[in-house]
Amino acid sequence: MSQLSLPTSRRPGPDDVPQLGWGILGTGWIAERFCTALRASTTQRIAAVASRSQQRAEEFGAAMGAERSHGSLDAMLADPAVDVVYVATPHPNHHADALRVVAAGKHVLVEKPMALNAQQAREVAAAAQAAGVFCAEALWTLFLPKFDVVRQLVTSGDLGEILGVQADQGEWFDAGHRILDPELAGGAMLDLGTYPVMFATWLLGQPDEVRAVGARASSGVMGSVSMSLRYPSGAQAALQTSCLVELPNVGCISGTRGMVQFDRKFYQPGGFTYLDRASGTTLRYDEEAIEHAGLFHEALEVARCIGEGRTQTPLRPLGDTISYLDVMDEVRDQVGDRFVME
Repeated sequence: MSQLSLPTSRRPGPDDVPQLGWGILGTGWIAERFCTALRASTTQRIAAVASRSQQRAEEFGAAMGAERSHGSLDAMLADPAVDVVYVATPHPNHHADALRVVAAGKHVLVEKPMALNAQQAREVAAAAQAAGVFCAEALWTLFLPKFDVVRQLVTSGDLGEILGVQADQGEWFDAGHRILDPELAGGAMLDLGTYPVMFATWLLGQPDEVRAVGARASSGVMGSVSMSLRYPSGAQAALQTSCLVELPNVGCISGTRGMVQFDRKFYQPGGFTYLDRASGTTLRYDEEAIEHAGLFHEALEVARCIGEGRTQTPLRPLGDTISYLDVMDEVRDQVGDRFVME
């Protein structure tokens, strides 16, 4: 890397990938934002939406500009206009819904987490590989332009050996929110803890030691968790998540040659500061902080991979998804965070 500039992101633009027909399973908050991002920033088609209610499917489909609306997943899977299905149902449904999509021979992008635990994710991955269809977890962070810039800093050695990772993700939610509902696999870990755990395992891999402590919300779900990961190299990761309070929501990568400090909401589009330790040079990377309008980047990656005949994305292989869920499982075991449907 030049001392005067950072690498340039290599993420594809909307005209660099084939146009696919997307089937949207689910009509909630994240499905609405995914569809809005697709319509605003890509040439991808919303071929169909599906809900358990035909009326709800039609209402959502009309609002999102979908070509067709279906009152069941089976009806959408029979739709020849659907090339790939985005699974945006509640967490407990991800595993079964993804398996049904794969069994129908459709490509699938599963909203994070791919499943409640690593074993369920292994089953989805194995089924997709056997069927020869594309499958990925929609952990959108790793498909953002800024993370491709960081990826280049890491792989080029400009950061040196990474020995420290810090990340947190915490938000306050009112008592009626689904994240506090035990019947929906609520709690901080699946919605929010996925980001810092992904961040650490993406950079450092599988830890050899995990330590975690947690505190419950009044509804009984695990409301806050602090995690410490240790690696054979001596590297450490300090992570925290909460659905009870706002946290700084920042991330930091500390290497022997340099450091990357992300702005608030590190997992979303935005900026970071790079510090070269030897020269003392500080460089800024900035991109518009468009929040969930940046979800379109994961759709472009899916289209790119399917167009190239890939069944996985090299930016987030299925093995990486399983690996971080293994860490999530260990954390939840230590703090006693078991879901009623497990």
